[in-house]
Amino acid sequence: MHIDDTDRRLLRQVLADPSAPRAVLADRAGLTVATLGRRLDKLAEGSVIRATRAMIDWRKLGFEVEVSLRFTLDKTNARAFDEFIDEARRVPEVLGIETFLGRVDVRLNVIARDMQHYQQVYRERILSLPHIAEVEALMLISTIKDSEGLPL
Repeated sequence: MHIDDTDRRLLRQVLADPSAPRAVLADRAGLTVATLGRRLDKLAEGSVIRATRAMIDWRKLGFEVEVSLRFTLDKTNARAFDEFIDEARRVPEVLGIETFLGRVDVRLNVIARDMQHYQQVYRERILSLPHIAEVEALMLISTIKDSEGLPL
């Protein structure tokens, strides 16, 4: 799909304020509301814009701890990745699951209310996941940059 400068300008506005009314987005992007609508539809049909979603600040809901867990799996079982990921998806405190090529096979991003809750989640839910050969925990201290923006 071809993206032109107008599409990029529109995407910058949508990223900056996804909940803005179409009239406001159109004004900021220098478009008419009708043109904005057609371009948004085109970008959605081309899967450039995949979804509009709510971003919930889980810290405001009482979750104070975030840990990135890196796993090396025992790959002697051909289904190790699939079985690990299927089980990890069932852990409510797991916000993200990513797979890698290299020394680390899978990374889980886990949240907890406090350290006691994290210990409980880690011992009862994480360590019971199948095919773990090695695990490394990295506790988040601060987030310096957290952006879904793109260099458009």
